Amino acid sequence: MPDSSTGSDTSKRDTGNTAGGEGGTRLSRRTVLAAGAGLTAALTVPTTARAAAPDERRLKALISGMSLEEKVGQLFVMRVYGASATAPDQADIDANLGELGVRTAAELIAKYRVGGIIYFTWAHNTRDPHQIADLSNGIQRASLEQSRGLPMLIATDQEHGAVCRVGQPATLFPGAMAIGAGGSAADARTLGRISGAELRALGINQDYSPDADVNVNPANPVIGVRSFGADPAAVAELVAAEVKGYQSSRVAATAKHFPGHGDTAVDSHYGFPVITHSRELWEKLDAVPFRSAIAAGIDSIMTAHIQFPALDDSGDPATLSEPILTGILRGELGYDGVVITDSLGMEGVRTKYGDDRVPVLALKAGVDQLLNPPSIDTAWHAVLKAVQDGELTEARLDESILRILRMKSRLGLFREPYVDRAGVDRVVGTRSHLATADRIAERTTTLLVNEDATLPLDRRRQPRLLVVGADPASPSGTTGPPTGVLAAALTESGFTATALPTGTSPSAATVDKAVAAARDADAVVVATYNVTAGSSQRTLVERLSATGKPVVALAVRNPYDVAQLPSVRACLASYCWTDVELRAAARVIAGRVSPRGRLPVPVQRADDPTRILYPIGYGLTY
Repeated sequence: MPDSSTGSDTSKRDTGNTAGGEGGTRLSRRTVLAAGAGLTAALTVPTTARAAAPDERRLKALISGMSLEEKVGQLFVMRVYGASATAPDQADIDANLGELGVRTAAELIAKYRVGGIIYFTWAHNTRDPHQIADLSNGIQRASLEQSRGLPMLIATDQEHGAVCRVGQPATLFPGAMAIGAGGSAADARTLGRISGAELRALGINQDYSPDADVNVNPANPVIGVRSFGADPAAVAELVAAEVKGYQSSRVAATAKHFPGHGDTAVDSHYGFPVITHSRELWEKLDAVPFRSAIAAGIDSIMTAHIQFPALDDSGDPATLSEPILTGILRGELGYDGVVITDSLGMEGVRTKYGDDRVPVLALKAGVDQLLNPPSIDTAWHAVLKAVQDGELTEARLDESILRILRMKSRLGLFREPYVDRAGVDRVVGTRSHLATADRIAERTTTLLVNEDATLPLDRRRQPRLLVVGADPASPSGTTGPPTGVLAAALTESGFTATALPTGTSPSAATVDKAVAAARDADAVVVATYNVTAGSSQRTLVERLSATGKPVVALAVRNPYDVAQLPSVRACLASYCWTDVELRAAARVIAGRVSPRGRLPVPVQRADDPTRILYPIGYGLTY
């Protein structure tokens, strides 16, 4: 159902003419449909009916006309280097030859007939909006020009907050835990609708978001602030809202990581986590957001490379578990949409089996899309051989391909695979979208400590501010660094703010320098980043507090920092260090807006983790 709230709705724009390739060639809708001869034949209907998506019978007819090799390819979603589908930079050509055995995205599609491409910043896919749109069009053209060519799923991880692949000038929103602190389903849906509209304008039609994990482990190194929080009911509500927002903008949302990655101290990129929840706890905790996502009509669900003995005692990762994916997800939860693996290059899925067995076992378990195996050649041929040897049936492949084609059909890709530059300019990073992101961010900043009414700072009594602290690299193509963004935002609010980066592990000399600089300031703002008991960030805050100057600590990632900072008189949480969240926190510090966020996770005491220092829902205001 289309979202009725205000803002860009790409589903309503005129699409009589669309840009069909990287050179901006104007193609009519009829030309688009004619790009693949087999596709045109399968969709032969009167001209007046061509606006309708192919029905189930025609989708099955497409599948019946595919070769086995084409069917195998349709199951894969792959990375590829380069800003262009046909003419990437030489360094990207070399990277593609080294990792994929092809030169370009177009060659990858022609050789393996992959059904999807995933964009990464590090693969140089997402340099600027017009380039992204041209790349998307080039990928679609390369696929549709093949015999029996099909439109492509083009995906990325646009979670917002700590994980984003498309940066400025696109609109960037607060991340999931910040949205959890805001607690507004309407804001979550608005985020999905606007972000989805911008992604769709860029030709990206599948987003690996939202994260449906319930983060109950403060030590979780891979989820953390990517989760909406620790309350399963609250997480479920926000997941469903974001799903509806994305899918109202014709972008497939993806709930991840099934059956739940929120209680682990191991990063599945580098190890093999084990979840020790009982089946009963899983039902009450981890399963709740996924049930909500399914009820909301989620298009795709991503698997987790975790071992979950209470659900499957075989020792296999969930990605390769038939009891979890077919028995529970399909059978008990009643989900019949697309199931996609997390990246098959991650260590969590490669620990027990070789790269030639993983894709085959994933399909046998119930997976539909195979994401980013280390070697496409190894994985592709392994699946092909498994069918030829009878380990997998062609009918089993057809089941997955039908789900994939249904999703492509629902997204309108059979009738509108291309985007145009005018749509990019009309939708991406508009003033209204950016203003909406700022307003949402203002509702997320959480005030945890405010002794002696330290906050808000007063630009008349405290005109000179020193901003010190951690400057982690910007996670999503924002301007950064955090101390600079904070100083600029505070200066905009009427202060004279000076930035002095001190890092995540300041040396004694750096701490001394910051303390000396504080003597010339009226107040100090410290950006902290995952403070531990032995962290020199803690020493920095204690030394600054000892100067007698008002010190404001802003936790720019995990909100748990406050437990390690007993000397601080004021402490806030922004849940991420992207510009939109830092600017909002600066406006709270300056008193331009009141803090409204509430903790979506509990904060335990540093000296006794069994006791709660600040519970879920805690937050001060003024």
